[in-house]
Order: sequence, then C-alpha cells, then structure tokens
Amino acid sequence: MEMGENIMLNEAETRAKLIDPNLHESGWSENLIQRELKITEGRIIDEYGNRKEGIKPDYILFLERYFPIAVVEAKEELKHHAAGIQQAKRYADMLNILFAYSTNGHKIEEYDFITKKQRTLDKFPSPQELWKRYSLWRFNKLLPFDKNENPLLYPYKIVQNKIPRYYQIAAVRNIIEAFLNGKKRILLTMATGTGKTYVAFQLAWKLYNTKKIRRILYIADRIMLRDQACNKFFDPFGGAREVIKEGKAPKIRDIYFATYQTLYSEKNGKRLYQEYPSDFFDMVIIDECHRSGYGRWKEILDHFKEAVHFGMTATPKRDDNIDTYAYFGTPVYVYSLGQGIEDGFLSPYKIHKIYMNIDKKGGISLTDVASEGVIIEAPEETEVKDFYSVGEFEKSITLPDRTETMTKKLAEILKIYGPTEKTIVFCVTKEHALDVVKILQNELAYEIASTGVNADDFVVRIVDEEPNAIELAEKMADSEYQIPVIAVTVDLLSTGVDIPPVKNIVFMKPIASKVLFKQIMGRGSRISEDANKFFFRIIDFVNATRLLDPWDLPPEEYIPDMPEGPFDYFIKGKVVDSEDGTPIANARITAKLGVNMIKPTRTNENGEFIIDSCPHSLVKVKVEAKNYKLREVSVDPIPFKDRIAVVIELKKRKPKEGKIVV
Repeated sequence: MEMGENIMLNEAETRAKLIDPNLHESGWSENLIQRELKITEGRIIDEYGNRKEGIKPDYILFLERYFPIAVVEAKEELKHHAAGIQQAKRYADMLNILFAYSTNGHKIEEYDFITKKQRTLDKFPSPQELWKRYSLWRFNKLLPFDKNENPLLYPYKIVQNKIPRYYQIAAVRNIIEAFLNGKKRILLTMATGTGKTYVAFQLAWKLYNTKKIRRILYIADRIMLRDQACNKFFDPFGGAREVIKEGKAPKIRDIYFATYQTLYSEKNGKRLYQEYPSDFFDMVIIDECHRSGYGRWKEILDHFKEAVHFGMTATPKRDDNIDTYAYFGTPVYVYSLGQGIEDGFLSPYKIHKIYMNIDKKGGISLTDVASEGVIIEAPEETEVKDFYSVGEFEKSITLPDRTETMTKKLAEILKIYGPTEKTIVFCVTKEHALDVVKILQNELAYEIASTGVNADDFVVRIVDEEPNAIELAEKMADSEYQIPVIAVTVDLLSTGVDIPPVKNIVFMKPIASKVLFKQIMGRGSRISEDANKFFFRIIDFVNATRLLDPWDLPPEEYIPDMPEGPFDYFIKGKVVDSEDGTPIANARITAKLGVNMIKPTRTNENGEFIIDSCPHSLVKVKVEAKNYKLREVSVDPIPFKDRIAVVIELKKRKPKEGKIVV
C-alpha cells in the first residue's frame, strides 16, 4: 500500500472519527447521547429463558434523560449515507419519536415524521432546533426548555433501580402531551403486566412536581389494588397520600386513593364522593376502567367534571367495553400483549386444551341423563328446566361428576409438568372452588409431600370471604414461599395482582368476555427469574382460548416446541445421596424436551431410571425427592439403553430454624 493512499474506515472507526465529532459539533454533548442502548430484552424462545437478540439502535439522542428525540443509524464510510434510514425509521417509530437519521460520517439523511419528508443534510440539527420543531408541531407554540417548569422534561423518579422501558416513556410523554393540549379525557391501553400503574405514578410525579396539578384521586375497584397503588407505586409521595375509607372524606392531603364502592357508599344521606366539591381534584385516575362498571364510575366522574379524567385499560376496543372507549375516545398510546412478548418483557404462553364430552354437546338435558339412570336432586319449589347450557354449569346446576373428572384430569397434568409449579385455578363459584380444593388436596398430597413441600396447605381457596385471602395472595406472589402452590379462586385474582411465579392458568369457569379472559390470562404473563419462570401454560377446560385474537400474538410467531428428531436415544441414570452415595428410591424424574413435551418417571429401588425416545441434543432433567433439595441438570442422551449416562447427587434439606420476633 502506497503512502498517502486513502483508507476507508469501518463502522466502529466511522463512529469514533466522523460521526461522534459531527454530533458534538452540532451541540450534542455526551450526556445527551446513548450508544447501542438496549431498548428490548428480546423475545424468550424457550423455557430456559434463552432469548432472541434485543434491539439496540446505534445512537439515541436525548433532550433530557428519558426524553429521546432522535435515532441515528451509523454506516461504515464506504457505504451510502442513507443505507440505514429504513432501520432508523423503524426504531424511531418504536420509540414514538419524530426524527430518524442515517449517516456514513460525511452526509446525513433525515426522515421527519412531522412532514413525512426525507432530505440530505451536511450536519445534524442541534438539540434546540429539534425541540423547537417538536414543540411547534405538538403544541403550536414553543414550550419552555426548563425541566422544573415543563413536565415533559422533569426527571423520572427512579425507585429501586427500576428504569422506565421505552414504551413506558412513550406512554408518559403522549399522556402529558394530551394534558398540555387541554384534553380532559385521556385513555391508555397497555397489556396486563406492562406497568400501567407505574406509568400512572410517573405521570402524577411529573405533573405534581411541576405544579401543573395539585390534587389527584386514584380509583380502583378492589381494596387490594387500591393499597398496592398507594403503598407500593406511589410511595415516593410520602405524607402527601391519603386513603379514603368508608364513612370518611379527608381533605388535607394531595394524593387520594379510593375504591368505587367506598366513594359510592352513603354518608349523611348522600354519596361519599359528594362530600368533595366538584373542583376539589385536578386529575382523576381510573384503574382498569374497562371493567369497573361504566354507570358507577361515570357518575363519579360526572361529579368531578372539572378534573382531567385519565383511564387505564388492558384491552383494546371490544363489544364488551365499548362504553369505555365511547367516554374516553381513542387511546393516546397502545402497547399490546403480543408486542410485550416479542420485546421480551412478557412470558410467551402455551395452550393445553381438554374437552369434556358433556361440554361438546353445549349443555345437558335432564330428560336424557335421567333415562340413563342419573340421580337428579332439586330443592322443593325450585323451577327446573330440561336443558342447561355449559355457561350455567356450577351456577344454576351442579354437576359433581364433571367437577371431579375435570379436577382429577388437572391433577394428572400437574403431576406430569411438576406438582410444585405455581398454579391458579379459576372456578365458577366459591362453592365450586371448595370442591376443586378438596379433590386437588386428595389427588396431589402424596406427590407434593414427596418433594418436601408441606402437603397440608399446598392448595388453598383465595376468595374475598376467606379472612386471610390477601396474605395468601401475597405468599402466592412471592417465589420465596413454597406454599401455597395452587390457588383456587373465582375472580379475586383475575386482575391487577402481580403473581410473577405462576406457571399455570387454569380455566374451569366458562368465559364469554374477551376483557375478562385477557385479565385472567394476564396473571401468567409476568416473567420471574427468581422462580425460573419464562413461559406459562393456559390449561383450558372450557374453550376460553377461543377468545384469543391478533392483539395477543407477537408480530413474528416463533416458539420452538421441541428439538428436531430423530428421537431414538436414551437417558439411563441413577439418583444418590450426595453424602454417602445411597441410592434414592421413588425420586420423581421429569425430562423436559420442550415446553409441552414432558417425560415423567420415578427411580426404582436401586435409584435407577430410564427415559427413552430422547433427541440427540441436551435434555433438561429435574429430580425431586422427599427431604432432598430439588435439582435440575442437563444431560446428553446416548444411543445405549443399558449404560448409565448420568449419576445425579441430591443434597438433603436442612431443617428450618425457628424464629422468634420480640
């Protein structure tokens, strides 16, 4: 190579020697530049938590921390400067920002989402220029570039290192934009598990601290959700918070939390909410506004008509929530369940359907079953029909044999997948739930006890009439607690309660509403690394999954069910005590070939087991034995059935120490 010959820069060199200096020259200081910031985690592709690669734009330019304004894609010097503009536009659209750039360090290609036009530039616009263009378009005026006065720029409140995700930032920005533009009714649609309450808190924090609003009323339809919002999410407001309880109408705080039921209760001959002047609140936040009873919350909102009304929903527009959309209008931001799965913020799901013969017929004819010798019991003066539809089962008519068959089948499934996997079963009535608890207790007690888990309280009913329902729900949500393993409920756990470790959502109650179906499905959508939970199952006895629609599906379908064949290898193994090598008999062995492909067996009296029809790739084997710690190992199957492929040592459980708190 001759001296003086031009050497073209690769992409990394182009960034360092050309693009970075260009950005600095246009006023973009280092604190306003983020390079290769990972904005998505990447979709989970198997039950072990392996993921697709997340999205990392080359550059994101910020006006303030967590206020992105532009995306820049870098190309090496010899490539065309506009080669990355399509990718930059895609990233900008994801981030809900208005300016996309592609550059090779010499020329710069800009796409402006405001004008819908593309042009070539010699240098990057400055932060002040982009702020002006954004501000004039969104508000028809230049807003102050002062974070203490402007809620768009006011800092997020970061608690316990919880950094806002890209879509939460976009949602907060869109809501504030609507607020600053004078919109009085604002709707946010975000899938369950994606952080609606977190968004509500950050919104309130920004508006309150820039003095755009003073008093806020947060309304939920359950005490558990009210207290979760007040005590967990809005905790940074400290002494500014107050819970409105029945019979009391406090007025000396700024941030209030209440249930519809409390506000609608009577005091001094009128509704409790009427104790407040109509202009007392500046903003009313309605949690889960799609299900809370349109007539009731609308009556409350009509009273506080001078406040901004901000509604949050987990479901897109449907026939069964049309009043919500009629009242609030088009959502200012939408983030779907499918997108949450694709981005890697929510668990993918698998469906296990079971059809009951009686359900296939759509119902039951008493005349037909009586002719077959079935005993029919009815209280005196009860009006008995001849035909009962599936939707009436366990409400208008009780079918003990059906409940027993369904529940025993569920027990069989849980034995295969793992009896200690946390499970929520949704029943028709509280009485139905009692029956299901009893059968599961009897069917699974031995299996549970063999794993070392307390078999007396592993399955519980969680309904509002149980005095410790909230405590049980909290333990169910905490992966540190082994019990309860199975929660049987009607609707108390159907929405709003975070239970990340849950792996199985079981439908035993017929569902007609897509809104309710998505709420229940959302109980399984959280990821829990602590519980090694990266997917969940929908175990469907009542064809509830017919209510799935494209909103629930990721943009690109990719869930590998199992490894490729052939399946002609074996795993012969032995389970022994880690201290003395004694064989452990009757240990439960679960080989997982895929999310819904499980091979269970047990060790014989010599501690040995064999699993056939294995692939030629690694298989994850879980081993459970009474009084021993659970262990999971990855094993290479071999082509020989008579050779030991693996010896698995188990450690004894240490007895739990007592604890006395004085």
